[in-house]
Amino acid sequence: MTMNLSGVSRRSFLAAAGAFGAATVAVPRMALSQDGKVLTLRSYSDIQVLDPAFRLSLPEGDIITAIFAPMVTPQPGDTWDWKAVAVDSIEQLDDVTVAFTLKDNIGFTDGYGQMTAEDVKFSIERFADPAMESPYAGDWSALKEVEVKDKLSGLIHLKNKFVPLWTTTLPTAASCILSKRAMEELGDKITTKPVAQSGQYLLAEWVPKQKTILRRNPDWQHEPGGFDEIHIIPIEDPATAERGFEAGDLDYTWTSVSSIPRLKENPPAGSVVLEKPSLAYVWLGMNQDNEALKDVRIRRAIQHAIDRTSVVDAAYFGAAAVGNGIIAPGLPGSRDSVTYDYDPDKARALLAEAGAEGLTVTLDILNQSERLSAAQVIQANLADVGVTCEIKQNDSGTFWTLGAKEGDYFMNLQLILSRFSMQPDPSWATVWFTPEQVGVWNWERFNNAEYKDLHEQGLVESDNAKRDEIYKKMQGLMDESGCYVFLTHEVVGAIHRDTIQPGLKPNGESLLAEFKSA
Repeated sequence: MTMNLSGVSRRSFLAAAGAFGAATVAVPRMALSQDGKVLTLRSYSDIQVLDPAFRLSLPEGDIITAIFAPMVTPQPGDTWDWKAVAVDSIEQLDDVTVAFTLKDNIGFTDGYGQMTAEDVKFSIERFADPAMESPYAGDWSALKEVEVKDKLSGLIHLKNKFVPLWTTTLPTAASCILSKRAMEELGDKITTKPVAQSGQYLLAEWVPKQKTILRRNPDWQHEPGGFDEIHIIPIEDPATAERGFEAGDLDYTWTSVSSIPRLKENPPAGSVVLEKPSLAYVWLGMNQDNEALKDVRIRRAIQHAIDRTSVVDAAYFGAAAVGNGIIAPGLPGSRDSVTYDYDPDKARALLAEAGAEGLTVTLDILNQSERLSAAQVIQANLADVGVTCEIKQNDSGTFWTLGAKEGDYFMNLQLILSRFSMQPDPSWATVWFTPEQVGVWNWERFNNAEYKDLHEQGLVESDNAKRDEIYKKMQGLMDESGCYVFLTHEVVGAIHRDTIQPGLKPNGESLLAEFKSA
């Protein structure tokens, strides 16, 4: 087993080791329990890009929506809904027209003045501009234009009906409003030094690999954030974060899935343990353009070689169920099965047919205990059919660059164990595997025109039964490519002090501005 710690490109996360070692947490004791003013929580990665159109991770998105006011945001709780933030009103007039009016007293920092409808036009059209090459352009793929009516109001015109508008576009960082003047002066993407902030919190301090500090915006005149400051500590390994919580250094943290049964049975004093349904998906991917994996029979052999139940049980100790695709239960397109089964004899026969006996492959994973446990079972499954698998552990700063087309490793990438976060619409799962995402987030380099057409159909189809057929067919095409072994949707585990009320989406993701004292 080797460690892959190659150079980090502009797409990468910073490595999030920081002040947290493998066994001991050393965070200044500024948690809520002391003064009620500071909330300290764990993030699984450090920040690198705080630009809504170019964010790299879910934790970056959490910060972006706290410091750049979005039009709307998800409503915290157990039901998917939204609430207004930057807008005084917003209404869908017909299939292709949305009217909005901004609140009249939202200002940008750094002397950039009041937020206006011109800023809305700039921010949304920037997302959709092909020249920007935003990996999130699909959020606004149906956009025609934003029409400015007056200083605070306007109309969002769509080219066609866009079903995910109110689930995966508006209530996300895709509706954050940037200052047109500030961005034109900057002339580039926002990285770790945001300009013209406007949200309930402001980025006050960033110590790379150690902490990010958000401070309540003194000029925000609406519902305030719940704490004077939020300290966000990057800790890659959830087991380390759990020890940090038990040591009193954190007020809130996601936990490893495998720890949920133990924590629920014996929670630390003064804590609340949460278990939330997850929309995320975990899978083993195969780069079809790699020389060793170009033959679909080899990829199909690997599909049949993997005992998915054993992999999931080993990684999560029975706390998570086996999943059958990229779309979680409860959404249109969720499947009950895959089109390949665990069949080592069939795997051996396919390898022999392809002349690939004695094949050696590499498996890249994120350096986390659950990922390693899963990888070791995959390694054993492959050994059983005569394939040697080398596991390569990566820190987050390296892992999220591996399949990038501007990197120097993407063609050498072979097997990848990945996890993607999700929004509550199936299109937000399927979009990352379209041809446009090859070399961006589509590391398997799966390139299927029928899949692309079906994805476009799903964006305009509002009948759930028809959408269900569309998205199931798309996942069937993924099966047929041999590029994917779908593993699980996990569950989301979290633990927090009983003195706070966490602001969470129904799937357990954080809404930083919604955290409050209990």
